[in-house]
Amino acid sequence: MNRSKGSPSGRSIRPGRSADGPGRSTNAPATSDFLQLDTGDAPRGGIADWLARQIRGAIADGRLTTGSRLPATRALADELRVSRGVVTEAYRRLTEDGHVAGRGRGGTVVLAEPARTHASPFPHTAPDGPSPPPGGLFATPPDDLGIFDAVRAAPARIDLSPGLPDLSAFPRAAWLRAERAVLAGLAPADFGYGDPRGAPALRGAVARWLSRNRGIVADPADVMIVNGTAQALRLLVDVLRAKGISRVAVEEPGSLGVRQHLRPLGTPPVPVDAQGVRVDALRATGAPAVLLTPAHQFPTGVVLGGERRRELMDWAREGGLVIEDDYDAEHRYDRPAVPALRALLPAHVCYAGSVSKLLAPALRLGWLLAPPAYRDALADAKRLVDLGNAALPQLVLAHLMESGDLERHLRLIRKHHRRRRDAMIQAIGTHLPGAKAHGAAAGLHLTITFDASAYDAPDTALATAALAHGVKVHPLSWHTQLPHAPGLVLGYAATGTAEIEEGVRVLGRLMRPCGG
Repeated sequence: MNRSKGSPSGRSIRPGRSADGPGRSTNAPATSDFLQLDTGDAPRGGIADWLARQIRGAIADGRLTTGSRLPATRALADELRVSRGVVTEAYRRLTEDGHVAGRGRGGTVVLAEPARTHASPFPHTAPDGPSPPPGGLFATPPDDLGIFDAVRAAPARIDLSPGLPDLSAFPRAAWLRAERAVLAGLAPADFGYGDPRGAPALRGAVARWLSRNRGIVADPADVMIVNGTAQALRLLVDVLRAKGISRVAVEEPGSLGVRQHLRPLGTPPVPVDAQGVRVDALRATGAPAVLLTPAHQFPTGVVLGGERRRELMDWAREGGLVIEDDYDAEHRYDRPAVPALRALLPAHVCYAGSVSKLLAPALRLGWLLAPPAYRDALADAKRLVDLGNAALPQLVLAHLMESGDLERHLRLIRKHHRRRRDAMIQAIGTHLPGAKAHGAAAGLHLTITFDASAYDAPDTALATAALAHGVKVHPLSWHTQLPHAPGLVLGYAATGTAEIEEGVRVLGRLMRPCGG
């Protein structure tokens, strides 16, 4: 058997390394540009522990923010002149305590300072001593663009995050049939560059779908296909800024994700009450445009009432622009369909929709219908961004829409979603009797609020405690700009009934009043 010279164990020793020292270099201490690390500060025999502490400290004090990528283990080991195993061990410890996560070729990235699992942020659930201050993942500033990625990546036994349909019900067989049918009919020229506004087949199918399901009379020429509502909003931001519009009012409370997409513009908040957005408050902002979710307001679930619609149309006719985010209007259970604003006032409404809540977000397929004054500028912006969506998924979706498969799928998942909605309502009544549920008649989520006099901890602390117990939720305060009663936004569509009941039970234990 051949053995490496100079190593009785048969292991080769890299220059400057000690064969018997635990990761120590035989040379002078080494430094790295990363966090200005200096191995001279490390205790002998404990470099892995020291390195993990340095990175934890950098996460805690903000030098490493959510989404930051750590150096590759080999590169950092070379800089510090230690064995790669030392760095790997340090990263392993950070992964186990929730500070970082491995992303394969994407490297190792920072999640956030994790919740401490040994104590709840709620005083009455921490009998073993003082509770830590509210913090962790859900205390990340809402303007952090990586916060949703970090939350999605955070491990949890039960995920009650809002925004997902029943992904297990994705119509794989129907999609595959449609894909085969589409491929069989494509000519070689169909694989070239297409219209950046979208495949004509899908634009026509969307126009007919909206006519049947949302009351919108539209010509296919009115429809532009986009990579979901997110891209629609981003394109609108650029076009509106070019036209001198620097502010878009938003609902209060209203979607944090929407505010992030509108970040380059001012987003003055407009209060929402039981009848929807207050048009008098909208006028008071002086904003020339407003983004609304009128069919099922996010996150409260209220429907824009008839009188408010009339007031809003008067405001729009005076020169205002409405951006209508029709994000989950197809999902309703206990009330009739509500016509889209675009159906009533097409010349003053930019309408955005997608299949993210109908099929799956991964498809990245949506549509934007804009008034004529904005249409050419939006098409130009889309052309510059990506030359148009991928053609094949567009044609498959068009086939599903025209064949009736998409409507059959909608009928199926409504049953799934209703069952899960009912399970969540029952669980809230059982385990959270003091909580008030909002928006149960439609959608894919419920919002609950609770009396701040009974539960005086921030809702971010409750979300942090829930995640520490394996349950993922959104704090309502994420979706507010003004002071608001504490609450949670709970998705139910993508989770089984047993998991929903268990998740709400955990919340009930965390929110149990002192002495309860």
